Amino acid sequence: MNTSIETGSADIVSFDDEPLILVDSDDNVLGHMSKAEAHAGEGVLHRAFSIFLFNSEGDVLIQQRAKAKQLWGGFWSNSVCSHPRRGETLAEAAKRRLHEEIGVDTDVTWLYRFEYHAQFGDIGTEHELCSVFIACSNAPVAGNPNEIANLSFVSSEQLDAALVKHPDHYTPWIKLEWPRIRDTYWSTVVDLLRD
Repeated sequence: MNTSIETGSADIVSFDDEPLILVDSDDNVLGHMSKAEAHAGEGVLHRAFSIFLFNSEGDVLIQQRAKAKQLWGGFWSNSVCSHPRRGETLAEAAKRRLHEEIGVDTDVTWLYRFEYHAQFGDIGTEHELCSVFIACSNAPVAGNPNEIANLSFVSSEQLDAALVKHPDHYTPWIKLEWPRIRDTYWSTVVDLLRD
């Protein structure tokens, strides 16, 4: 089944002053800091999440980040990624962001959590304790233009090859997350698609 891709809501859903949840490497909460401050300089470790959305044919949705995004604008990445807000569970935040960015309402399945640190020149840094989720839906996908420049469903083999052939077109986190999904969690993806 083909999934249609169109432009969705243009609501502003990201704010420089929204408080991110600061954590240590064991995910203990240390406090809160604005998104702008947490991404400045060397960055401050905070909670985040990434979602890989599949359709029932097994294709995965990738997005090209809006060019105006401060960090890695114009780069291709996973389906959706963001930060939980104060008082939200990671699963609640992931479901919220699926709706805000691509107009999809569906359940998410948690796979794993990892810490990474990536510097974007002298502009800023991602230093995140990131939870990785998968989801499956055939609902029409509509990208929020404030967050997304382009969307594409690709096969897992196409994404494997693209990350090897053109790694400089992709965000640092998808280059860490996707190979681990393929190597360690692919049976969970297959089970989700089978359901």
